[in-house]
Amino acid sequence: MKKLAIAALALILIAGGAAFYVWNGLQPVQSSDAPVEFTVEPGMSTSSIADLLEDKGLIKNALLLKGYLKLTNEGSRLMAGTYEATPGTPFQDLLTMMNNGEVKPEEMVRFTIPEGFTVAQMAEKISEESGIDEKEILDLADQSSGWDIPVAAEIPEDPELKHHLEGYLFPATYELPKKDLSAKGIVETMLKETAKRLEEIPNWEEQLKARGVTFHELMTIASLVEREVVVDHERPLVAGVIYNRLEQDMKLEIDATVQYLLDKPKERLLYADLEVKSPYNTYRQKGLPPGPIASPSLESIKAALNPEKSDYLFYVTKKDGTQEHLFAKTYKEHLKNIETSKKMGQQE
Repeated sequence: MKKLAIAALALILIAGGAAFYVWNGLQPVQSSDAPVEFTVEPGMSTSSIADLLEDKGLIKNALLLKGYLKLTNEGSRLMAGTYEATPGTPFQDLLTMMNNGEVKPEEMVRFTIPEGFTVAQMAEKISEESGIDEKEILDLADQSSGWDIPVAAEIPEDPELKHHLEGYLFPATYELPKKDLSAKGIVETMLKETAKRLEEIPNWEEQLKARGVTFHELMTIASLVEREVVVDHERPLVAGVIYNRLEQDMKLEIDATVQYLLDKPKERLLYADLEVKSPYNTYRQKGLPPGPIASPSLESIKAALNPEKSDYLFYVTKKDGTQEHLFAKTYKEHLKNIETSKKMGQQE
């Protein structure tokens, strides 16, 4: 009896020891705040996954996890992907994460391009947010070939264009995967966004045909509107003034075209600035500049497609803080509006 009791006790101790070994082996490893990344490849066996988790320091004993997965059949639902977990996470939570495919969120690069930005401003902004070389983006903006995107095909081969893609990269907020991010990928995304946003305008191509201008001319006019107007309801009216002056063979005399030529915009242009020799200087050259001077908003594109009819040929900014304009049909009225605007500024 004594021997049987000893044997029974020994079995109990062995069983208890084994149970403790299993229990302890399935307990979480020591906690840490440093996340650990691991990747479950497609077709990876549960045995390999268990070994991976042990190698990464996320579980204590791969052999015990393999046994658990075999008994419970949970390993059949583990999904491929890249995951992230902190040491100390219970193995059940790790399995739930993989069963649900709760992969690590992809690291993204986010940047916002305001309406009316030039490609030079865009390149600087994108470089700040992504680390991509600013010059690389500018070089792509000057590239006239290699763009398998319809809107880019509308840009003429014109050596007078300051930047080939100026005006065709849509101003918006972009969020792109950091992995494999490239300057060309960003530029292509922005070109595609322009094409996509144009489709928001019903029958825009029919409207363009009826307007009697090319797509490039439309984008150029829209960019002028964008740089000249702040208040949305004035965009169609200013677009109408531009068309009126073109039809009457008048110089556009738009300050924004001169500002585009300067290294840095000025608060006030000097008479010497207006004499700069350039096809973009609408104080010297009749007609539209060679191309857009900035990236227009959708509202400015709509205004260029559907300008408001009027007899106005001139406008001047009100100096009352509203950023609106005073419009005139004659030069005499325009001079009067200029004086009115000056008085508004003196009253502030």
